[in-house]
Amino acid sequence: MERPHSASKRLLIAASGTGGHVFPALATAECLSDVEIEWLGVPDRLERQLLGDRYPLHFVRVEGFQSRPGLATLRVLYRLVRATLTCRRLLQQGRFDGVFTTGGYIAAPAILAARSLQLPVILHESNAIPGKVTKWFARWCDLIAVGFPEAERRLAKYPTLHLGTPVRASFLQPPPLDLDIPEDVPLIVVMGGSQGAVAVNQLVRQSAPAWFDLGAWVVHLTGENDPDVGSLQHPHYLSMPFYKNVAALLQRADLAISRAGSGSLTELAITQTPAILIPFPYAAEDHQFHNAVGFREAGAARLFRQEHLSPEQLQTEVATLLKNPAQLEQMTAAMGQLAIPDSAKRLADVVRQHLDSKNRG
Repeated sequence: MERPHSASKRLLIAASGTGGHVFPALATAECLSDVEIEWLGVPDRLERQLLGDRYPLHFVRVEGFQSRPGLATLRVLYRLVRATLTCRRLLQQGRFDGVFTTGGYIAAPAILAARSLQLPVILHESNAIPGKVTKWFARWCDLIAVGFPEAERRLAKYPTLHLGTPVRASFLQPPPLDLDIPEDVPLIVVMGGSQGAVAVNQLVRQSAPAWFDLGAWVVHLTGENDPDVGSLQHPHYLSMPFYKNVAALLQRADLAISRAGSGSLTELAITQTPAILIPFPYAAEDHQFHNAVGFREAGAARLFRQEHLSPEQLQTEVATLLKNPAQLEQMTAAMGQLAIPDSAKRLADVVRQHLDSKNRG
């Protein structure tokens, strides 16, 4: 029996793995309070930790395709078929009105299952270079929202819309910074994304003493997999695996040193934080470098290949910027021009429109 037209719409969100996938989905969900939401994830991934008990969470076992076909490909295909059938049953039994996904391999079974039931699918691609699943399954999506204009160009034969990448509402209005840092000192924030960045951490520890000599403070978000944590000690150096109130931290920062994942770049733009970007060199299709190119071209950031960046060069680059406040101000303004603060609301509106179209179609 059909639900009454006035009943709440039901949406399945498929987002799993890294913060770059889960955080934009959570931000969009926060703007869909009038929609009943359930979540599709993969066991033992980040979504269980990040979601808590906010949304019912369902699991399927899927994995990414290998670069070269082999026996492992058969296992991947088998799991994809099983996951698609599981997702199809979930969509039917839960009487969902559509699917929203932020890409990655969890998107594949969700898109296929929704397509088989003629349910609308909205996919958000946050990177400048669309991922494999986006490229392979875009033809079966009703709309692809993108975080970067370059992705829109690369997906031009499909229905696309440049909406930026969503950040949570709490990021736009963060609580005060609760770290004991003087207000009148230059602050450098180092972050490697949700997984940390050991190579960047090593560069920073070798370079930081020269910055301390300039009176700067460093807050270093190391991630949880750094074997050298504790090797640098200084009164102006604060090291921690992560910091919950990163929005306030970036708003306070004079400069950030960061990887170039789409989530990190979005946060830097929203907080208008000038940056030195060091893309992860092993990202699929070098997408972090391509993410960062637009920020360099806009004058919002400096961009360096990790393999070409020495501690001495990083030390000098940061020192030069700290000694040139006018340059930092220009970079700050350029960062602000790249921000789309209401991206989550815009994307939620698009999702809602497609859910409504199910009854009209």
